[in-house]
Amino acid sequence: MEFHEKLKKLRADGNLTQEELAEKLFVSRTAISKWESGRGYPSIDSLKAIAKFFHVTIDELIGMEEIVTLVEQDKKDSEKKQIALLCGILDCLAVLLLFLPIYGNHGTDAGTAASLFSLIGISKWIQVVFIVTLCMTVINGAFTAAFSSLDKQEWIRHHLATGVAMSILSTMVFVLARQPYAAFFCLCILIVKGFLLLKSK
Repeated sequence: MEFHEKLKKLRADGNLTQEELAEKLFVSRTAISKWESGRGYPSIDSLKAIAKFFHVTIDELIGMEEIVTLVEQDKKDSEKKQIALLCGILDCLAVLLLFLPIYGNHGTDAGTAASLFSLIGISKWIQVVFIVTLCMTVINGAFTAAFSSLDKQEWIRHHLATGVAMSILSTMVFVLARQPYAAFFCLCILIVKGFLLLKSK
């Protein structure tokens, strides 16, 4: 008997619905449904909680081959969380673009550079677009970093995709505004994030 069959039987023997078991284990009903249908395994911590709740050993719940699969899955999930954390931190680094003196003042000497808040020779609405784009990137990065420690893979994927989109948007905005240093900074962040995400596939 495989793990998903054992879990289903233990739950049925205890006269519990999937919702009730999910509440007892502090997981979602979707997670219980996924485990019982054999579409995935719980994390090691969840497996310990299941064993403790039903007063059985982990060996009784899961076979040796399944343990190997579980450890591999746990390792992969851990790597994905670390990559999400790194991508979130990279997005948060965009806050530097609000203060670093890397913007060219149009209409002045070629050698002068200024921070975003002291730019002259550029329309205010373009300055506002810069600030809004950077703030949105930083906020998304903070959420990605915060969610990276949770078992919410869908949220993490959503914020990672949004982070990549924001990096592309930031790079394009700075290129169109002829701000090469800021564009290069955003492009570097985008390349590093792309490398990390490809590595996690």
